[in-house]
Amino acid sequence: MSHMEHERKPRFETSSHIAMKAAYRAEDLSGLADQLVQGPGEFPFTRGIHPTMYRRQLWTMRQYAGFSSARESNRRYRYLLDQGQMGLSVAFDLPTQMGLDSDHPLARGEVGKVGVAIDSLRDMELLFDGIPLDRVSTSMTINSTAAILLAMYLTVAGRQGVAFDQVSGTVQNDILKEYIARGTYIYPPGPSLRMATDIIAFCQREVPRWNPISISGYHIREAGANAAQELAFTLADGIAYVEAALGSGLEVDDFAPRLSFFFNSHNHFLEEVAKFRAARQLWAGIMRDRFGARDPRSEMCRFHTQTAGSTLTARQPEVNVVRVTLQALAAVLGGTQSLHCNARDEALGLPTAEAARLALRTQQVIALESGVADTADPLAGSYVIEKLTADLVSLARDYLKKIDEMGGVLRAIETGWIQKEIEGEAYGYQRSVEAGETIVVGVNAYADEVEQSIGALSIDPGMEPAQVQALHELRAWRNAGAVDEALGRLVADARAGVNLMPGILRSVEAYATVGEISDVLRGVFGEYREGATS
Repeated sequence: MSHMEHERKPRFETSSHIAMKAAYRAEDLSGLADQLVQGPGEFPFTRGIHPTMYRRQLWTMRQYAGFSSARESNRRYRYLLDQGQMGLSVAFDLPTQMGLDSDHPLARGEVGKVGVAIDSLRDMELLFDGIPLDRVSTSMTINSTAAILLAMYLTVAGRQGVAFDQVSGTVQNDILKEYIARGTYIYPPGPSLRMATDIIAFCQREVPRWNPISISGYHIREAGANAAQELAFTLADGIAYVEAALGSGLEVDDFAPRLSFFFNSHNHFLEEVAKFRAARQLWAGIMRDRFGARDPRSEMCRFHTQTAGSTLTARQPEVNVVRVTLQALAAVLGGTQSLHCNARDEALGLPTAEAARLALRTQQVIALESGVADTADPLAGSYVIEKLTADLVSLARDYLKKIDEMGGVLRAIETGWIQKEIEGEAYGYQRSVEAGETIVVGVNAYADEVEQSIGALSIDPGMEPAQVQALHELRAWRNAGAVDEALGRLVADARAGVNLMPGILRSVEAYATVGEISDVLRGVFGEYREGATS
């Protein structure tokens, strides 16, 4: 009788449909000699970008936070910093992400809901009041309006007496994944790519400690991609940004060391560890062989990780603590540079302060009690981890080859090919959950008859009218002539093809709003509609 008859399932596989064997042996690693002998800190950095990894410095512990008004979010940031958080990670509301002021008709009901509402420099001043921007590293999850929010942040730093070259952090600025997975784009892909490149060029000259882009696989994975797709489509976007920066006249080793990535840490523990190792191996090869990078820092895939929001369940939300812990551990074993742990209540709404603190404590226990931070790449040499790393490298390379054959990632987006690949994967996953083939504990197995409830954070309904009132007062207070002059010069810059960051900085300093700046650029670039050509 075959041993297969005694197994729980006819096939065991990862999210990327890699078949999992009952046992892995040395022969599974034939042909992987290079991968097995390279150490951490050595090209292609499969085992980590630093020789000693977390023995030298722990990863940055960030908690993604932002809700309601700038004043409310400032209180949460101070709380998290007091609890031992090392850096801030700012969530912006949808109107801010879409370049709409809080009094825009389309903003109604969305102000301050999924992040903090920022209309002008005055809001940004309140957001970072009392927070020293020369000592705190800040990550901002913003894309279409990234240039505006970065300009506001830099202006606040300058008014604190902090020079641009002392400011550190990251702006997401990954507009390509918005067309693939999220939809918070404003302009057509061409002008959007130009704006992303302008930020890279400006930061390379003026803000050398800032990461001007965080090329994001996170949202691609949240949209339903599997691990191999997340890896391939993220790196394909990265290739497009490098090509755009080179096309603008930058030298690869001048900007590539500040490129960063943002990955999801999902449920298949072994595959996720392997995915992070594969990402480093692939990017190092791309930068050296495709783009001729010579600075080792240009070849290093540095990344932030967030645990998988799409895996959180509204049923039995306390079980989310276990999911998040395993996902966070996978990210650490995979060698992440910074990490955000989702809170247990995020399937229900924005996290409460208590839930955010527990999520932060999860990271601190992994870092300081588990021992996994005491050695670089603890799972190196594991037959299954090494084989899965190689398998994911191979699958991702196949995808990258297809995208190159299509003419690059912009073409693959415009034809909808990438979106269809993700949709097919998401549909297959949902069917497997509904059929009971994929188990979600507490949902399609071990469900409670009576649902437990935990308190969720609610936004004060008086917040939106107060934000709108403050915006109207700002418009009455500021120098309207200075705003008009700054916006007029910005339009001229946009038409002339010069770098937009200096003009956006001038507009921000005059207290032009996010919506006003976005609107004048809409007038030059137009707006993108999916399926349309402009």
